Amino acid sequence: MKMKKITALLLALAMSLSLAACGGSSASAGGSTPAPTEPPAQTSESADGDGQAVVLDENGEVYAVVEDADAPTEYPVTLTDQAGREVTIEAKPGTLVSGYYISTSLCIALGLQDQLVGIEAKADTRPIYARSAPELLELPSVGTAKEFDLEGCAALAPDLVILPLKLQDAADSLAELGIPALVVNPEDQTLLEEAVALVAAATDTRARAAQLADFTVKQQNRLTELLADAERPNVYLAGNSDFLSTAGGAMYQSSMIEMAGGRNVAQEITDTYWASVSYEQILTWNPDYIVLASDADYTVEDVMTDPNLAGCKAVENGDVLQIPGDAEAWDSPVPGGILGSVWLSGALHPDLGIDGENMQIINEFYETFYGFTYQEI
Repeated sequence: MKMKKITALLLALAMSLSLAACGGSSASAGGSTPAPTEPPAQTSESADGDGQAVVLDENGEVYAVVEDADAPTEYPVTLTDQAGREVTIEAKPGTLVSGYYISTSLCIALGLQDQLVGIEAKADTRPIYARSAPELLELPSVGTAKEFDLEGCAALAPDLVILPLKLQDAADSLAELGIPALVVNPEDQTLLEEAVALVAAATDTRARAAQLADFTVKQQNRLTELLADAERPNVYLAGNSDFLSTAGGAMYQSSMIEMAGGRNVAQEITDTYWASVSYEQILTWNPDYIVLASDADYTVEDVMTDPNLAGCKAVENGDVLQIPGDAEAWDSPVPGGILGSVWLSGALHPDLGIDGENMQIINEFYETFYGFTYQEI
């Protein structure tokens, strides 16, 4: 096989080849991931000592090389953010503001928590902050996407601000004040990878980001191999605010179910946001499992005792579950989002006896990137 050289910000961009290859095209909130145009890479490992990373194909042969995956960023650097804006960063940022919980979580995973001087409002509702970086809870708040504190953010004089897409106008205003601001939009797995690459390039943390990407790809490949011959149970995923809302096939949560070895009963729904359904439709689907979002406003007991679900297979068999949210919402595109599929694979396939191995993987992730053991929560 001819080796292909890839010039990229970090290994995560090359890893999208592996992610697309794992079971074909995967659905996400932004649509299906295109299949790779060359033979798919199935596994990956880092090369030793030369600043390169390699991607291996299913035969263990080198498929691609990412040059300088952990090379330092050279400043000044001009980046194109996820709003299509060109942002020039003159020097390595010493202080950061994050106005979005996903980018704040990413900053912790990249080892940047000590550089944060301001974060989004309601930080005390994010358990992962208290576990991994409790000092963040004492930082000034810059508000929310609906009520962003532009003046308060500017007063912190950060070297770099990271904001969600909804705050693009605020990013433009900060730029006018001479404060570089990156807009991120990590609303599905592919966009999350792009956001990781963007923040890593801006903050000179590409080696750490490559490590994060490699962890995700290895778990994708592990689950694909482990569940290749497993029977796929039908799964209904209920939304956070309303049991009668669900994620269709175009959403991130649907690909999470698929990677866990399940079949989303609502996969034919094309909405890119939570879709409303009826009890009649759920009974028609008759799912084997009902899975509640991690931050659902209702409980498993509420579902189990709902008279409208009498006769539903999942309820009759007691197979109503809730995705854990003790650290963060695994059913959203956070840096640890792959853990949603890892956990769910054990729940959907108890016959495989992989719960213990899955917990070891979850512990490894949080010990590596957040400095605490998940099992101790």
